[in-house]
Amino acid sequence: IIRLVAHHVDAEVHPAAPRVSAELPGSGERFEGLLPPVVSARTVSIRKPAIAVFTLEDYVSGGIFPPDAADHLREGVTRRANILVAGGTSTGKTTLTNALLAEVAKTSDRVVLIEDTRELQCLTPNLVALRTKDGVATLSDLVRASLRLRPDRIPIGEVRGPEALDLLKAWGTGHPGGIGTIHAGSAIGALRRLEQLIQEAVVTVPRALIAETIDMIAVLSGRGAE
Repeated sequence: IIRLVAHHVDAEVHPAAPRVSAELPGSGERFEGLLPPVVSARTVSIRKPAIAVFTLEDYVSGGIFPPDAADHLREGVTRRANILVAGGTSTGKTTLTNALLAEVAKTSDRVVLIEDTRELQCLTPNLVALRTKDGVATLSDLVRASLRLRPDRIPIGEVRGPEALDLLKAWGTGHPGGIGTIHAGSAIGALRRLEQLIQEAVVTVPRALIAETIDMIAVLSGRGAE
């Protein structure tokens, strides 16, 4: 199956290039395949996309967080706060981000959505979805390109590289209301992680820009619990 998926995405897979990352055709599952020598035996992971979008109301009715937390997040979206959703692997960052995007969809804002794998869902009719492609367009490329598409908001699937600096500049200079995920276990950890990512682009971290731009950080722990 690893070689079949590699053929589908026109990728080479062999001991010198033992990894295949792809999106499966049709329903869009995320596929990760590894071959020896990086693993002892062939390993495959398939991650299914969300079938339904959980709303903030669903979080409250499910007892995941209290009504005032949902109100605070909803108010943040309404006032166009820049929101980071932080957490570890499988904590529900994408699920919560989609709930926030469901609030964005209630507005008339033009949304330019950036991600490297199809995970985020925003049902606003005024949507432009941009996706990376190896060797063609990076997240940094797409952040810069998004500024020429007259966006009101620029959500991003995951902040994980030097694009963090371009994104902060975009969010802080005329395109507020951004939403993005970041791997971190606390609010302070999210800010430190942001500093590390910015250092991939520049030596001196513009901490004032971070302080002025990031308005809210929602931290998730465990598997979907706030």
